[in-house]
Amino acid sequence: MSTKKFTACVIGSGPGGYVAAIRLAQLGINTCIVEREHLGGICLNWGCIPTKALLKSAETFQTIKKSADYGIDFDSKSLKANVKQIVERSRGVAAKLSGGIAMLMKKNKIEVIKGEAKFVSSSEIEIKSFAKPDICGHKSSDFEGSQEVQKISADYFIIATGARARQIKGYEPDGKLVLTYKEAMAQSTLPQKLLVVGSGAIGIEFASFYNAIGSQVTVLEMLERIVPTEDIEISKLAEKLFKAQGLNILTGAGLVSFTKKSDSIVVEYKLADGEVKKEEFDRVIMAVGVVPNSEDIAIEKTSAKKDEKDVIQTDKYLQTADAKIFAIGDVTQGPWLAHKASHEGIIAAEKIAALLCKYSAEKIHPINKNNIPGCIYTTPQIASVGLTEAKAKELGYELKIGRFNPMGNGKAIASNKTEGLIKTIFDKKTGELLGAHLIGGDVTEYISAFLVGKTMEGTELDFLSTIFPHPTLSEMIHESVLDSEGKVIHM
Repeated sequence: MSTKKFTACVIGSGPGGYVAAIRLAQLGINTCIVEREHLGGICLNWGCIPTKALLKSAETFQTIKKSADYGIDFDSKSLKANVKQIVERSRGVAAKLSGGIAMLMKKNKIEVIKGEAKFVSSSEIEIKSFAKPDICGHKSSDFEGSQEVQKISADYFIIATGARARQIKGYEPDGKLVLTYKEAMAQSTLPQKLLVVGSGAIGIEFASFYNAIGSQVTVLEMLERIVPTEDIEISKLAEKLFKAQGLNILTGAGLVSFTKKSDSIVVEYKLADGEVKKEEFDRVIMAVGVVPNSEDIAIEKTSAKKDEKDVIQTDKYLQTADAKIFAIGDVTQGPWLAHKASHEGIIAAEKIAALLCKYSAEKIHPINKNNIPGCIYTTPQIASVGLTEAKAKELGYELKIGRFNPMGNGKAIASNKTEGLIKTIFDKKTGELLGAHLIGGDVTEYISAFLVGKTMEGTELDFLSTIFPHPTLSEMIHESVLDSEGKVIHM
């Protein structure tokens, strides 16, 4: 068996892996990338991008239903969501982007090797390619018909194998009645009654999508509030707005049992007050988090370490306990976000280049996790960065808080996007921006202004002195900061 030699090898081609490979190539490092399924990983093929295509279809559907609000005559009674075509569009978007990654690999002279990698040592991996490398979210044991085994040696490796849907014993997905995110975004017909278990970003996005196109959706959340990582004020407002759209949201509730029928499932669940209810649904989406894909890569053959949850441990430069091996993205400590993985990919690539004397180590800046944004693409959208109000108080800060309602913004009124809240949190002593928490139309787009300000360690004076263009939704950033000073204009 021949062994190919590279300076660097990236395992996994998601938004962390392919970005790392491109940056390595830019720095003049001979690089290959190993992918067992599709280039682009979960994000481009079954996650971030295709789900946003689904949600855009749902948003468009709702906008058409409300055409009278825009002065357009339309018989909404004949309006129907074509689930098959919505899914086909989403899959087309994913295919186009995956093809784009292939082009980028070719442009940057990065060799793409298809197959599943396992470490033989700190400097060598064995790659087994399969006849069926296109099933998302499964382990190697799920594939049949191995074709070829080859070996790769490299001076450095970057593990970017991502994560898959977490499973709860007794409630495992079967792909038909009990779904993961993969099956949830590829349904050919609309489930009339749908249960979504979990109200994090994945769960609430699917709940929002199916509710918008006509399903009767119930969300089951074991914690006391939905989107529990968000600021409490945003979380409570989100629940109010989603309920007004028709979502049935049950917090403090948990599963008791599943009973499967031929084409439906009877779910027994316990409510917050202890009452146990039994209800029949067409489908159930399990959205209870993710687990890292770290157990099948034979990391024990190296000096790299994992914790009890199989999360690979790294330093601030993403280097593991094995000096030759780096790890990035969802296989490492959270938050598990595509944009974090991409940024980590660049840091890891530049650190490797520095070790090879091809880049200045002084130019490498580790991630400040307080500056990582979180975005949820429901209608309305949710976006946040930094400390919540509760966390800031817990840390002992004396706060100045500004709030602004989109009802006071001209562009929001003209766009019929008047629901929500823009909330900014400052340190009263220093004026430092501690956090920003937004819910409303298109907030995932203009939260970037807060991100730049926070990264540059800006204060409320920087925001107050900035002239925001009119009319834009971003003016609400200015108004919320003005409110923290008692100077708000349009509210």
